Amino acid sequence: MRALALAAVVFLLAGCGSSHSTTPRRPTMPRPLAQSLRAQADGIAAALAAGDGCLAQQRAVALQTSAIAAVNTRRLPPRFQEPLIGSVNDLVSRITCIPPPAPPAHGHHHEKHDEHGKHGKKDD
Repeated sequence: MRALALAAVVFLLAGCGSSHSTTPRRPTMPRPLAQSLRAQADGIAAALAAGDGCLAQQRAVALQTSAIAAVNTRRLPPRFQEPLIGSVNDLVSRITCIPPPAPPAHGHHHEKHDEHGKHGKKDD
């Protein structure tokens, strides 16, 4: 599913620990941010797996909001901004919410009565 692919992207962007080599360190996504985005992506995947497109859509919009906030607060290195935002926007656009059918209306059950009462007896 697309949410699982997004979770993989977030995980890869996060980096897997520090390196002790002398090569310049490549920018990584802060671990708490990566974990939060990954958890949100996993929640989307779970909702999709359960067949709940509406919940998946709500969670995808929340992920989109989180990703945009990370960019706006400069917690996400610039090199990751476009791939992450692009992936999240694509995910949001692909999820369809089809609400379940409305339950039958519980209106009043009108029984045919004779005009003089419930039991059909006329008052004399």
